[in-house]
Amino acid sequence: MLTNKMVVIIAAEAPIGVALNTAALLGVGLGSHHDGAVGPETTDAAGTPHTGMCAYPIPILRADDLTTLRAQAAARDDITIHDMHQVAQQARTYEQMSTTLAGTKPEDIQYLGIALYGPRASVDSLTGALPLYR
Repeated sequence: MLTNKMVVIIAAEAPIGVALNTAALLGVGLGSHHDGAVGPETTDAAGTPHTGMCAYPIPILRADDLTTLRAQAAARDDITIHDMHQVAQQARTYEQMSTTLAGTKPEDIQYLGIALYGPRASVDSLTGALPLYR
């Protein structure tokens, strides 16, 4: 049984293309920072290899206030946060994003999505009331 949980929360007002891109980028971030998040390669009955899949189900949820949710998650030592914001979405390069973000006040960051990873009970206490993204 998995004791940790991963969730992705998308800004309610995000257009569908931005929402899909945000979910994909957050998934990559989660997978790259947590050992065991991606399982080993598998094979089908013919022996054809298939790359490893995420070992966790990742519900995609929707929220109106990601800034507050992110702050609540950041106040917990057992939760890892990955975020996607307007600065990253508008940048052409990672360097441009980093430079622009360094000059952006925290209160001016508009989050498009956040991903949370941690103990199931902790993640559920923050996200349990959020609806699925539809």
